[in-house]
Amino acid sequence: MLVMMTVLFVTLLLLLGSGVWVAFSLLGLGWLGLSQFTSVPTGDVLASNVWGDSYSWELTALPMFIWMGEILFRSRLADDMFTGLSPWMQRIPGRLLHTNVIGCGLFAAVSGSSAATCATMGRMTIPELTRRGYDEQLVIGTLAGSATLGLLIPPSIILIVYGVATDQSIARLFMAGIFPGLLLISLFAGYLMLWSWRFPDKVPPAESGLPLGEKLRRARRLIPLLALIVGVIGSIYAGLASPTEAAAVGVVLSLLLARVQGSMNGGVFRDALLGAVRTSTMIAFILAGASFLTAAMGFTGLPRELAAWIGTLGLSPVMLLAALTLFFILLGCFLDGISVVVLTTSIMLPMVEAAGIDLIWFGIYLVVVVEMSQITPPVGFNLFVLQGMTGRNILSIAWAAMPFFFLMMLGVVLISVFPGIVTWLPQAMGN
Repeated sequence: MLVMMTVLFVTLLLLLGSGVWVAFSLLGLGWLGLSQFTSVPTGDVLASNVWGDSYSWELTALPMFIWMGEILFRSRLADDMFTGLSPWMQRIPGRLLHTNVIGCGLFAAVSGSSAATCATMGRMTIPELTRRGYDEQLVIGTLAGSATLGLLIPPSIILIVYGVATDQSIARLFMAGIFPGLLLISLFAGYLMLWSWRFPDKVPPAESGLPLGEKLRRARRLIPLLALIVGVIGSIYAGLASPTEAAAVGVVLSLLLARVQGSMNGGVFRDALLGAVRTSTMIAFILAGASFLTAAMGFTGLPRELAAWIGTLGLSPVMLLAALTLFFILLGCFLDGISVVVLTTSIMLPMVEAAGIDLIWFGIYLVVVVEMSQITPPVGFNLFVLQGMTGRNILSIAWAAMPFFFLMMLGVVLISVFPGIVTWLPQAMGN
């Protein structure tokens, strides 16, 4: 068993390190495990698992939510969001820096993508906030940390992947992500307030206040965004729609919103559709490889043996989570979030279940830890996005994001100490 584990681990490192696509790496690893360490017919397992998981009904929500995010990414939603939020932030310590935090939270609730949230908000707020005299280092750090909310706040693409991989309710996972998302927003906003009190000279003075009527008039531009959030998330929570049906509603509403704004034409529609196809195909391919690897690991018995070995160590659930947190952060330094989830699910779930950890809670914990890996070099996707927009060295961007890395670590501690933050809302859904 030790020889098999060593061979598979070294092979995975060689495949990923040589630039082989993640999906091919997973397929190749599963093929090696079955062909060399079992007598199972490898081709039969490959065909049945890839085909069987390729038409999962739960997966139909994935391309719809991605398409919705692509449509909104190309609309004037971000401009409307900044215009509606900024007048209300002038008197809060930290002032317009909070538009990054709240704006990313709102956009995450309709895009489901960390990279899309980072690119959309950064394209607008970085030049605007630096022009107004805000500290560029903090502007970049705030955006890097807040954009990771796209992985957690529903509709989250990575939560759909986790739900399919672990056979958990996607609707309950969506609900479980709401309060932790609000918790992280509060932690980020609190840090900005403390920072502005500590360094008042680095925050521009408040601009002349607008009359209440003008603030309300500008806030009306937030109504379409809020209606879209309520339409998608509210329909799931109320039991009126499944995640797939809610995703279809979201696509229709986003098309209407873009049309009303005047930003929808044939070119935008084509680009959004093709972008959704490319992203959805990539994720589906990775999931097919992960399904084959999961079956292969089951036949080899490696997950059972590994879980049994962990059990002999006598680790408490707290120590197990601490070890897994370190493992996921290190893995996230080299892989994107979806790859981390699909690579580790088949191996980690037996020991997580043996420790009595709720799988809905573990899904949210896993996503928050994966969020942390999005802002750690060398493969932090949000760092790449910000580097492309600012031209700055990736290490300086990672340094700017470091406080938010530790704030997310604090969030992991809080949901571990108070698991009801995650589990209360899914339990309140009933059936």
